[in-house]
Amino acid sequence: MIDSILTFCDEVLSNPVWFYIITLLIKIVICFAITILFIPVCVYIERRVAAWIQDRVGPNRAGIPLSIFRRFGAKSDLPFKKTLDYFGLPHDGKIANLCRFFRLDRDIPIFGLVQPMVDGGKLFLKQDFTPPFVRRVYFWIAPILVLAPPLMTAAVVPFAGDLHTSYGNVNMAVANLSVGPLWMFAISSLSVYGLVLAGWSSNSKFPFLGGVRSSAQMISYEISMGLSIIPVLMIYSTLDLSNIVEYQAANGWLMLPVWGEGLSWQRWILLVPIAISFIIFLTSIFAEANRTPFDMSECETDLVGGYHTEYSSMKFAQFFMGEYAAMVVGSSLVITLFLGGWSIGFGLDGWLNEHVANWVAVICQLIAYVLKLLFFVFFFVWVRWTVARYRYDQVITLGWMVFFELAVINIFITAAILYFVK
Repeated sequence: MIDSILTFCDEVLSNPVWFYIITLLIKIVICFAITILFIPVCVYIERRVAAWIQDRVGPNRAGIPLSIFRRFGAKSDLPFKKTLDYFGLPHDGKIANLCRFFRLDRDIPIFGLVQPMVDGGKLFLKQDFTPPFVRRVYFWIAPILVLAPPLMTAAVVPFAGDLHTSYGNVNMAVANLSVGPLWMFAISSLSVYGLVLAGWSSNSKFPFLGGVRSSAQMISYEISMGLSIIPVLMIYSTLDLSNIVEYQAANGWLMLPVWGEGLSWQRWILLVPIAISFIIFLTSIFAEANRTPFDMSECETDLVGGYHTEYSSMKFAQFFMGEYAAMVVGSSLVITLFLGGWSIGFGLDGWLNEHVANWVAVICQLIAYVLKLLFFVFFFVWVRWTVARYRYDQVITLGWMVFFELAVINIFITAAILYFVK
């Protein structure tokens, strides 16, 4: 039986069409799993970091019900004796003593790791109420337009190196486009439509003001963000994100050129415009994801809840997930362009390719990519709980009067360095 199954799988994978379809589906699952599963991770890290900064406990109650002796569907305060009665087990025997010793009569708290999942489940199971005064169709479409673009943007980001199989090579990006950054900006810019549509369709003054603010803010910082990566693309001379990461793996990360050809003095001079691009791009990600200190479209002190004031249940959860998905995808783009993407760095990528199996190297690269994402998630959360929210005029002034001019000047500086030095 097993031999026949293996033979069938070998015949299917030997077909180039089926091999492409199967590998594509697997990559989609991995990519979306990383993006979606990182959302509760982000929420958990945010709550933990906020509790640490504010000197309080934070989430520590919700856990996994690992007890096999808890009556299914019963209340959590069910006495242990009644639980044993339900299963016909002795009260004072070895089983009861072992259960008490190993704490199997209660949930395992595991430091509140399940709390974000519990909150997400609560939001999805609540009554989905639509106010009678809203424009229904647009009101329902808006959350989808907020959540979908970050997930689509993640499709062009390579999360590991190429996987070499006997059936062919597999590029570890869902869509290995030769114009990855252009796809990134084209799709991510669609999120503003969801925010504006949510504010307008709510038929309420506070959501409308939030939608207007978000449109002005996101358009302002999209320009700065687009101009900031032009020097990076000038250095790489390519728009293929996979080639960009492979170049960094061989020659040093753009922000850390300490191995390979990156040891040359020309690369060290280029660190000045690269650092400027990095700061502009990273700050613009904060503004694009509506994260503090740039959360002007939903600030509670001014607008109650901003564009999602009238939303509840699953629709509100989609806005919530869209914000964190944008943060995760933005972090992945920063990693890909400036910090080597899946590259482990320090020449270890070449060593792994030479001394271990290819699939082991791919797994190590995936772990490195996830660890970098965790670092930037922590950074985003740390900034939120340490930096005060800007005024709206300060946000717009920073985008148009500082970042825009600095990004344009940085392009000319990079061009001059590449012409005279490289």
